[in-house]
Amino acid sequence: MGKQKRERTLKDTEARAVLRMLRTSPQKLNLVAAQIRGKNVDRALAELAFSRKRIAIPVRKALESAIANAENNHGLDTDALVVSEAFVGKALVMKRFKPRARGRGARIEKPFSHLTIVVREVEEAV
Repeated sequence: MGKQKRERTLKDTEARAVLRMLRTSPQKLNLVAAQIRGKNVDRALAELAFSRKRIAIPVRKALESAIANAENNHGLDTDALVVSEAFVGKALVMKRFKPRARGRGARIEKPFSHLTIVVREVEEAV
């Protein structure tokens, strides 16, 4: 029999890439995601390549994956792609303890986050 094919949640002119369990806080990741939101993919890749943030490298890989998904899986034109959405979600938080003075312990939280990038093909305005 087999499993039923799930309906596509995106439009026909959109493609998506999801990067899960990134070892950074959602707040820091959202600063980088805000830099590329709404921009042409070539411009967004250039901004991420020259960004001084550590997390820009995995974000750039996720954007390249979304571009490859658009080209190979959905047949979209890579020159006409725009980053329509780039949003961040919270993942788990590892809790650790660090020894402090006088026998105390300080709680250290190591947050993880998820990143979703959606690219859309737009028609060139002439």
